[in-house]
Amino acid sequence: MPKHGKNYREMAAAIDRQKLYEPAEALGLVKSIAKAKFDETVEVAMRLGVDPRHADQQVRGAVVLPHGTGRTVRVLVFAKGEKAKEAEAAGADRVGAEDVVEDIQKGWLDFDVAIATPDMMGAVGKLGKILGPKGLMPNPKTGTVTFEVGKAVSDSKAGKVEYRVDKTGIIHVPIGKVSFDADKLLGNFRTLMDAVIKAKPSGAKGTYIKSITVSSTMGPGVRIAPQAAIQSAAAER
Repeated sequence: MPKHGKNYREMAAAIDRQKLYEPAEALGLVKSIAKAKFDETVEVAMRLGVDPRHADQQVRGAVVLPHGTGRTVRVLVFAKGEKAKEAEAAGADRVGAEDVVEDIQKGWLDFDVAIATPDMMGAVGKLGKILGPKGLMPNPKTGTVTFEVGKAVSDSKAGKVEYRVDKTGIIHVPIGKVSFDADKLLGNFRTLMDAVIKAKPSGAKGTYIKSITVSSTMGPGVRIAPQAAIQSAAAER
């Protein structure tokens, strides 16, 4: 029995497995071979030369992609008073305080991003075991614990993505949809690359970016030459 279906095998046949592509060429290839009947997400996977077991080799942050991600983001804000009004004015899907904490404890999780003002973290901290494993816990490192809730909501709606190295040293980040123009995907890719390069931890030694692969939701990976990606990011600055 074949491991993959006919469509996947046809897509894989269009890729030179021995080649390291230029970013623009790789993204164009991902777009051209996508066969799904829905608008697939384009994702970047980067293997970094870090050991996530060490505190000084963590890579985590967030960046606003210039052309968005192509998906509707539901934003929850934990805030009170004027900050709650600011969040509502910025377009937050739900704003609340202890009432929202209680709803989440009962199982409500209809949101993609959670933002909290610092004074709310005492109450939000109770949700660590629920939100933490799902990657939804507000965190100062990603700009989701802040008094600037209006900007945080706007950034999230505009295409802010978080990146975090996993235990195997890889980060996975969506950069758009296959329906995006090639130039928009490339612009998002360059912005992400620039952010990850700048986030290089002090404890990282040797080669920082070891490999890069881009793929669509249902498609095979296309490898990008790390040095070409670094140069492409530099050209965007």
